[in-house]
Amino acid sequence: MSSRETASVLARARALQHSALAGTTQPLLRGKNIGLMCEADDAADSTLFRRAASGLGAHVAHIRPSLSELSTPHDVQHTARLLGRLYDAVECQGVAAAIVLRLGDEAGIPVFDGLASAGHPTTHLAGLLGGDAAANGNRGFVVQAVLLGAIT
Repeated sequence: MSSRETASVLARARALQHSALAGTTQPLLRGKNIGLMCEADDAADSTLFRRAASGLGAHVAHIRPSLSELSTPHDVQHTARLLGRLYDAVECQGVAAAIVLRLGDEAGIPVFDGLASAGHPTTHLAGLLGGDAAANGNRGFVVQAVLLGAIT
């Protein structure tokens, strides 16, 4: 991310954090459908992502990954186009980076690679957010900020 994009995400995350603390969070993603492609829907990263997206009013659907690095280009293209018709964005967790890139190239929607995972750069941004929220709470606000920037 550029320094401008980083500043924008942090500003949006701070606004979301303040809204949550004041109890005035708005369903800014109401009517949006987001796919969560992962094996375990109840893993910590999946739960964090689902909570962040649905906290803004989005509907989150669990998708079991069926693609691998051995999948044909046609299979990846077909899957990406289908995802692009069904969802406004897709979060991939535990999916090979090469597959995520190929999906992102073909889907026509934002496709994220582990946006809510502890190893993603959003974790660093959450540390810069400050405030009284727990680390996972701040990560959730940063995830929400990225989703808003990508979808709206």
